Amino acid sequence: MRSSAALVSPPPCPAPDSGATGAPADGRAAGSVAPTVEATVERGPREVFCGLTGIIWLHRKIQDAFFLIVGSRTCAHLMQSAAGVMIFAEPRFATAILEERDLAGLADANDELDREVARLLERRPDIKLLFLVGSCPSEVIKLDLSRAAQRLSAAYAGRTRVLSYSGSGLDTTFTEGEDAALAALVPEMPAAAPDAASSLLVVGTLADVVEDQFARLFAALGIDSVQFLPSRSAEALPSVGPNTRVLLAQPFLAETARLLEKRGARRLPAPFPLGAEGTTLWLTAAAEAFGIDADTVERVTAPGRERARAALESHRSVLAGRRVFFFPDSQLEPALARVLSREMGMVPVEVATPYLHRGLMEPDLALLPEGTRLVEGQHVYEQLDRCRAARPDLTVCGLGLANPLEAEGLTTKWSIELVFTPIQGYEQAGDLAELFARPLLRDGLLKV
Repeated sequence: MRSSAALVSPPPCPAPDSGATGAPADGRAAGSVAPTVEATVERGPREVFCGLTGIIWLHRKIQDAFFLIVGSRTCAHLMQSAAGVMIFAEPRFATAILEERDLAGLADANDELDREVARLLERRPDIKLLFLVGSCPSEVIKLDLSRAAQRLSAAYAGRTRVLSYSGSGLDTTFTEGEDAALAALVPEMPAAAPDAASSLLVVGTLADVVEDQFARLFAALGIDSVQFLPSRSAEALPSVGPNTRVLLAQPFLAETARLLEKRGARRLPAPFPLGAEGTTLWLTAAAEAFGIDADTVERVTAPGRERARAALESHRSVLAGRRVFFFPDSQLEPALARVLSREMGMVPVEVATPYLHRGLMEPDLALLPEGTRLVEGQHVYEQLDRCRAARPDLTVCGLGLANPLEAEGLTTKWSIELVFTPIQGYEQAGDLAELFARPLLRDGLLKV
């Protein structure tokens, strides 16, 4: 094993709490159960991306953490190409490459892993949290990284904490890498005092600028005790307890939400903060949980709503009336379809998502247009046939499908870009719409 600097089925979903989240423009309550969009469950060949890619945004967020992938050269090449790291960069992740001797059992992989970790921490004494990230190869040879993490944590106690999680793409989609990483942090979070005042915990990786915007909005609403997971420093883990209210910023965090609820936290059901409407309902859910009156919510959110709607309107002429087809990739698909249909006038032909966690997604599902075809899972060949038959104006799909579909004359949008780009909140609403408008504008220019 040598170090190269380079860049299961989901658990049962926690049930939503009761509580209103605000009324959307058409009067349907976000989070209402009826009319619930029925889903078709599809099983078969899938087109998925590796869960290791979550490191790309996680290592930028947690500034004193390091992610050591225990994998193959393919893992190292994937991360280097996906993150675009140049040879002189000093990223906060690397790959401990499993050589043929490791795979054949001719060397003790644990001894070699200990040696690579020692070399890494000698070179990078600033690392306060080290994640050992499992991959397909490490799981195939049954390398127990959780036990290795316990051993190394004891060896470096007081200097570096060592945790582990699986980034394998064998049975998951790529965004679940973040869920696994945050779930590994939950047991490390300090317990809040039983008599502590109610606090808000926003869960899900947000760009620093977006996190700052939300912090200002919560402060303006009068919610003073707000923490974020993941935090910017591994040593600043938020506390959790019965008086913690959890607001998810991402729909793919089912295991993290389950573990937080197991520790007594209460999750607030709400649409995800995409677009003007979604952001308002998300903030309203927090405000209602803290007893803040509707007039205050209206006053605080009005300027942001107006800016978001103006930014969205500038792209409406390109998007309104266009038909959009979602392949399953990130679990963001229902929330994105809600924004595009309700705020941009697009028509969702099919909305497919890798896993349909109704407990987390119901507030968004309840706002989809009636008659929307909703698919959980994928049989990629059958879905390709439906897409070809529908001939949508825009197809949102993974990298592996985009170029072939473009060659067939379909306009595509890379779904992974919707995870890498800050799209949450009022100030990013226009950027979100532009991501969908850009391929249509490009297509129009090419046809001139």
